[in-house]
Amino acid sequence: MTQAMAQQGAKPEPQATDDRELVLTRIIDAPAEKLYRAWTQPKLLKQWWAPKPWTTPRAELDVRPGGVGNIVMRSPEGQDMPCPGVYLEVVPNRRLVLTDAYREAWMPSAKLFMTVIVTFDDLGGGKTRYTARVRHWSAADRETHEKMGFHEGWGRCADQLAELVANG
Repeated sequence: MTQAMAQQGAKPEPQATDDRELVLTRIIDAPAEKLYRAWTQPKLLKQWWAPKPWTTPRAELDVRPGGVGNIVMRSPEGQDMPCPGVYLEVVPNRRLVLTDAYREAWMPSAKLFMTVIVTFDDLGGGKTRYTARVRHWSAADRETHEKMGFHEGWGRCADQLAELVANG
């Protein structure tokens, strides 16, 4: 932490803690409630979820512990990429934890890949520290996700999310 950050009472940005984790953090000029709604309301999530020029034609969200989420991203060539999973923890306006380890009704998925922990930390003044922490089942899965473009793709999505909540 820099001396200036310490004087302002700022916390250092979260960092990956091991070889199976990727972390993205942004300070977004919007209250946590807006970010949480953008993550939990299908109409809003479809507007920012996929990095453009990809789209999100479908988002079905049962936002409660044990609830199923099924989001479909579509490539510019028209190929659909389903992103199913289950919510493990839901703390309104503060935290969401979801995983692709399960499908509906707690049925294990064929290929475990990751657990996502999203936090919305109120910084005051209408600003929020948004952190997406992605924990993978293996170091190889993390490496695969990083090579798929985690930082660029999740970064673009975070920018799209910030733009959405700033405009409404």
